[in-house]
Amino acid sequence: MQRRSVLILSAAILLGMPVFLSSFPTASRNPADGKDVVLKASDITPKIFPETVFFRGQSAPVQMRNTGGIHFADDLYVLAGMVDNSGYSSGIRQKYQAYLLTEVPLEIGGQAVKPGAYGFGFLEGGKFILLDLGANDLFQVSSQRDADIKRPTPFQITAAAETGKFRLYMGREFVEFSRTK
Repeated sequence: MQRRSVLILSAAILLGMPVFLSSFPTASRNPADGKDVVLKASDITPKIFPETVFFRGQSAPVQMRNTGGIHFADDLYVLAGMVDNSGYSSGIRQKYQAYLLTEVPLEIGGQAVKPGAYGFGFLEGGKFILLDLGANDLFQVSSQRDADIKRPTPFQITAAAETGKFRLYMGREFVEFSRTK
């Protein structure tokens, strides 16, 4: 009888644990202390970033392990992730490597970006390209190469040295971006 009570209590604790843990804040929920939070791939869920995205007439799966973003103090997001672009023509595949969703206006390499959805990629010759959903080039800016990064990953977003600026990396190549008014 006592053993049965222990089993029932253990089951109740195990089943209740996810509900209990979900009450604690996480990075993808509310930024602490009014600060912007850099999100890693483990913080990005299908609730805030789709697993499949539309670009140039078809849908492509997102590589959720290669995503990142910024959760701003006012609860708005910039999210990005690499896509499986194998279903696209070689001309589009060269440019369209990842997907960007932004709820805020941005400046990337000195160019203004309105809130919306975009494709982007890094080109040979140290260039970053931003595309609209129809695969039309919006702009190209120079990218930089970070030879000092210790363990480059396929994709990441990090905070830059200057407050309010961030770096969007693919491998060692990056562009800096910031939120604008």
